[in-house]
Amino acid sequence: MNSQSAMTNIFYSFRRCPYAMRARLALKYAGLPVELREVDLNAVPAELSAASSKNTVPVLVTPDGTVIDESWDIVLWALRQNDPDNWLGDDEGNVIPADQVMEINDFSFKEDLDHYKYFERYPEHPQEYYRKRGEEFLEELDETLSESRYLLGDQMSLADIGVFPFIRQFVCVDRDWFDQTPYVHLRKWLDEWLALDLFESVMVKHPVWKPGDAPVYL
Repeated sequence: MNSQSAMTNIFYSFRRCPYAMRARLALKYAGLPVELREVDLNAVPAELSAASSKNTVPVLVTPDGTVIDESWDIVLWALRQNDPDNWLGDDEGNVIPADQVMEINDFSFKEDLDHYKYFERYPEHPQEYYRKRGEEFLEELDETLSESRYLLGDQMSLADIGVFPFIRQFVCVDRDWFDQTPYVHLRKWLDEWLALDLFESVMVKHPVWKPGDAPVYL
């Protein structure tokens, strides 16, 4: 292992996974050295399984061997290493309110999102039923964004990168529908994030990683 590899974080990812997307955004924003390993979730590499028993992405392995396998923990870890625009807030004042948003996003909204996107798997109700359930969170976010440019005020924060990949996925199910909704503030916020160089940079496509491949860096 060369000296560069020895000092580089290894990050197992799947490009379209919103959890992995959230973590990539934080790692890229923080400017940390990261070797990106794109994973086929139907053929998880042994190296990932050895690092984390959860056997899925995202998983970060730091140079000292520490394993962080929850996306929100990766976000917090990355920003605590380097936070150039103060996304954590003064004295980490944004962390608790961001945690509260994630409690909704990562549990009830994520469940609604999965039912809406994969409605064929949940025939108990029509797709519109699941979309309506998810809209409750969209309405809350739109109301917040009617009063401030971002979710925790007029500056970007970790709450925005925590939620953005999941809203993007929800909207992508039927963008035409979303564009006709009254959620004008949420739409503006989403479009701003979609246009960021930061987002485009973490969405570059890479081949599935195999042992022995030349390193690909985030």
